[in-house]
Amino acid sequence: MNDASLGDTTAAAAVAGIADAAEGNKRPKLLANGVDVFYGEKQALQSVSIDILERSVTSFIGPSGCGKSTFLRCMNRMNDTIEGCRVTGDITLDGSDIYAPGLDVVELRARVGMVFQKPNPFPKSIFENVSYGPRIHGIARSKSDLEDIVESSLHRAGLWEEVKDRLAEPGTGLSGGQQQRLCIARAIAVSPEVILMDEPCSSLDPIATARIEELIDELKNNFTIIIVTHSMQQAARVSQRTAFFHLGVLVEIGPTDQIFTNPNDKRTQDYITGRFG
Repeated sequence: MNDASLGDTTAAAAVAGIADAAEGNKRPKLLANGVDVFYGEKQALQSVSIDILERSVTSFIGPSGCGKSTFLRCMNRMNDTIEGCRVTGDITLDGSDIYAPGLDVVELRARVGMVFQKPNPFPKSIFENVSYGPRIHGIARSKSDLEDIVESSLHRAGLWEEVKDRLAEPGTGLSGGQQQRLCIARAIAVSPEVILMDEPCSSLDPIATARIEELIDELKNNFTIIIVTHSMQQAARVSQRTAFFHLGVLVEIGPTDQIFTNPNDKRTQDYITGRFG
């Protein structure tokens, strides 16, 4: 990272840090303790312990392959779908073990929604993309309820005005940025408590990225958000806390402004300043 970029990141971190005092009053929504992840014989994560505060944005940063996306997927058990993946340790949501035997994983993923790196709308209409979750979870009691949920979700995702006259058209016909906001609307339509975002802006242009970042800032008032990002400037802009991962280890987590201006670990400092990564 050059000096100008570092200056931009530091300035953005200072802005993000204004809200840090309020973070101290928030309780942990998710708690991980001693989490190890293995893909076959290979260990991808080593003894990760972290607390994720409610109604705030936590960013995961670090070099490619450091384990941040792997850990993100642990929190709604998406790793269950990967053959040979094994997770040990404890992760709790509001104090309840999400890996407990007999736990309803479908219900967990309704509580902990996910937005992926590449927009992935269903090959269905805009309306059906958003209504799918409420329909299968039995949230809507009538067609009118379903329509209200779809409209409310699209409003909250900042997309309603752009698509309100196109609800019957395919979601795949939207622009990349619109598709990602549609996926966010789809995620929040089932009223999750946590939203996981795995590099949600990596395939978007700067204008669409700015819109998604504005949306994240709005959504944090109602949802707990965790975002994996390779952009340190983005982490500084959108998050209140930042966690740095390196070689499968959680090196440190703290208020975003502290991580970017006065980290505790030299590895964090070296990554922030571009000495490696």
